[in-house]
Amino acid sequence: MTEGAYIKFLGTGGARYVVAKQLRYSAGVFLHAYGENIIIDPGPGTLVRMTKSKPALDVGKLNAIMLTHSHIDHVSDANVLVDAMTEGGERRLGKLFAPRECLEGPDAVIFNYLRGFPEEIVTLEEESSYQIGDLKFYTSIRHRHPAETYGFIFTIEGKKLSFLVDTGFFEGLKQSYADSDVLVVNTVLRKFKSGASERHLSLEDLGKLIPLLKPRKLIMTHFGMTMLRARPWELAEELSKETGVEVIAASDGTKVEI
Repeated sequence: MTEGAYIKFLGTGGARYVVAKQLRYSAGVFLHAYGENIIIDPGPGTLVRMTKSKPALDVGKLNAIMLTHSHIDHVSDANVLVDAMTEGGERRLGKLFAPRECLEGPDAVIFNYLRGFPEEIVTLEEESSYQIGDLKFYTSIRHRHPAETYGFIFTIEGKKLSFLVDTGFFEGLKQSYADSDVLVVNTVLRKFKSGASERHLSLEDLGKLIPLLKPRKLIMTHFGMTMLRARPWELAEELSKETGVEVIAASDGTKVEI
């Protein structure tokens, strides 16, 4: 692996109540690999959590901002990060990757006046390959979610790091996420809930996902209230014993070497 490659969870909260009350922070995930600094899904408070991180994460040294879909808990700090990354447009640096729905139409989330600030704005498409410096990644199959949503799969020296974000369960996820060395899963719900489970994964879904995808390590994040009440760290330990796969429940600030 590249020296120093890691991910850091600036926030692990998901769902409206947890985000509104900030029971867990709703900031994004920071990825460092091949010398590149990337923020994935900068939700509410991402800029603050970057500056409060120990050590602090310098927004001026970001190389890319990546959005999986247009919902507010995944994109609310995208504009301020674009502005800060480019010093208010003074430096035309960095890339923004986002689905078309984030950039065009009624749900577009990037302000027009910022569009010329980054070095490049890349429109993401289903199951397509991209590159940030020497870091290669591709998008997943389109997820089952109300917004146009794609997960990200990175290749780091032959290892597969995957971010399986908001979606309802379906077996087609296998074609994108199978055999990941590290699989990060947005686990919003404790149990199946009609309506919500068609667009978000639950702990019960992980019982089906693990044998389907066969990850070497699985990290749960993006917790809703039912997961927090059930103590996700204990649920992770139980799931590890049941499946034989290492399962971790991320906390705000958790750092994982890749």
